[in-house]
Amino acid sequence: MITVLLEIGGYEVATAHTVDDGLSRAKLEQFDLYVMDNRFPDGTGVDLCRLIRASDEDTPIIFYSGAAYPYDIKEGLDAGAQCYLTKPSGIYDIERTITGLLAGTGEVMANPRQSQP
Repeated sequence: MITVLLEIGGYEVATAHTVDDGLSRAKLEQFDLYVMDNRFPDGTGVDLCRLIRASDEDTPIIFYSGAAYPYDIKEGLDAGAQCYLTKPSGIYDIERTITGLLAGTGEVMANPRQSQP
């Protein structure tokens, strides 16, 4: 669903279905931004975020996940993500968040559920 939404919005989207695939793509390709879930068959989005951050400190990372406990949000942000939006309510904020991060304005939409990590 996110892929379709972003493509309709004019973004070019590449997907990865595992942590290993995501890390391989991150090493081989240059991305403007990462949007990731917290669950993969071979690990977590937090694992992938940390692995990406080990070699790339600058590319924005957004979590869009159903893992919405305060611990999940804190863990994602501590791993290096700029934003953690929770499903399904974050769907309304994801495009504005992406636009703000790519524009470098720092205008990141906060999910109401993430305000108290």
